[in-house]
Amino acid sequence: MWDKERWHEIFQSMRKNKLRTVLTGFTVAFAIMLFTILFGIGKGLHNTFKEQFARDADNLVMIFAGKTSKAYKGFQMGRKIQFKNDDNDYLIDRFGKQMEYVSPLVSLFSKVTYKSNSDRYQIRGVYPDFHIIEENQVSKGRLLRVSDLRHHMKNVVIGRKVEEDLFNGRSGLSKYINIGGINFMVVGVFTDPGGDRDERYIYMPLTTLQKTYTKNDHINRLTFTYKSGLSNKEAIALGKEVKKALKQKHQVSPDDQNAIFVFNKAESQQSVAGVMMLLNVLVLIIGLGTLIAGIIGVSNIMVYVVRERTKELGIRKALGATPSSIVAMILQETILITAVSGYVGLLAGTLILHYAKPVLEERFIKNPSVSTGLVVGATIVLILAGMLAGYLPAKRAARIKPVIALQAK
Repeated sequence: MWDKERWHEIFQSMRKNKLRTVLTGFTVAFAIMLFTILFGIGKGLHNTFKEQFARDADNLVMIFAGKTSKAYKGFQMGRKIQFKNDDNDYLIDRFGKQMEYVSPLVSLFSKVTYKSNSDRYQIRGVYPDFHIIEENQVSKGRLLRVSDLRHHMKNVVIGRKVEEDLFNGRSGLSKYINIGGINFMVVGVFTDPGGDRDERYIYMPLTTLQKTYTKNDHINRLTFTYKSGLSNKEAIALGKEVKKALKQKHQVSPDDQNAIFVFNKAESQQSVAGVMMLLNVLVLIIGLGTLIAGIIGVSNIMVYVVRERTKELGIRKALGATPSSIVAMILQETILITAVSGYVGLLAGTLILHYAKPVLEERFIKNPSVSTGLVVGATIVLILAGMLAGYLPAKRAARIKPVIALQAK
């Protein structure tokens, strides 16, 4: 295998047949390059979906109110549905055993000021459970507590980006900020998996926001997470039951699709899982097609190469070369060309993904990359295919009598 003379012959043969060597190498390199790029983009799409769903709890259900599109029980169509505090209590009474964390939400935009710095932010009135639903992580101080809610405390928890904007890189903890003319103490700073966008919110107790700003018990949105033990099918069924119950409470036609909207992450995950499965199948089919094209290309070239070298092999055999040494030489040459070309293809595909990454990420393909093991496996498949393609004709050629081989054209 490591015979110096044999390797010398292999390199001499490659130099003598440059076009054949280049064609074989190009076929392998191009196939591996396409394989790398294709699976890298597929991985990027997978990362995009994963990032989008990292912004909230996996078992999230959000309920929004709209306007009726059908007349029902004496009510005219176009009636606006307004959720109130008692709707949240109603859901807890009816479905509390299947819920994990619950929080209504009221939001408004307001100018927020600290000394000479000011900006407009979304202020959210919530229950303490909302931090868990949003997967907020406390970085300074604390998050909202039940006592803040119960006593209508003028405490707020601000996002990391809000702290950066208002406090010029200094800590905002225990400082007072002015929200719409009223001072609130910052009791905590949070980070969020959703990134900068979700770190520009300011949270205060729901009761405080309603008492201070809206002066009513209206709610913009009902939010809860279902028990983690529920199956995807059970979670979807729960969302439908919640929607049905709220329609009955607000005298909405069962067929009205515009009065109450339910976003159930279980349904979204089911849809995304189907899309991802389809995407993976398409990538796999195209990837295998690319690989098969490479295998066919290498196989055809190897068959031609062995046929072209029949006379040469006959001379080697006449000079005392054994059939096994002839076959081994051809296989070693095939492995060398395929392995080196596969590495070049891997390197080219990786570099293309690297330099195309900014452009791809602008098109929502996050961190396109490919597993080295996957590409190495594809290269090994091509090497094995090349070996098989070279072995069979080489074995036949090695069995030909030298006299017949020398007569070959």
